Amino acid sequence: MSDKQTPEEFYDKLKTQLYDTTAWPAEYLYKFIVKSEPKKIAEIEGIFNNLGAVIKTQPSKNGKYTSVSISVTLKNPETVVEKYKEVTENVEGVISL
Repeated sequence: MSDKQTPEEFYDKLKTQLYDTTAWPAEYLYKFIVKSEPKKIAEIEGIFNNLGAVIKTQPSKNGKYTSVSISVTLKNPETVVEKYKEVTENVEGVISL
């Protein structure tokens, strides 16, 4: 997201790009980075619970942060954006890639 772009503008652009480039439903890969705290990782995993998501975690070299990759089949770009918003609203300090 650029400095001059609001989160809503970013999400609107993402939705447009996803509609233009993907046939839905489709598999989508999320990537998040959080401090290596089990509670934060569990919060992210909980948001994707019951969706059939494949979740992989990878600690950073020094172990301070953890990368969380989530592959999940979703019905449309709106669902993709909803999950991004849910993670950023519920997990403090998360970075979305």
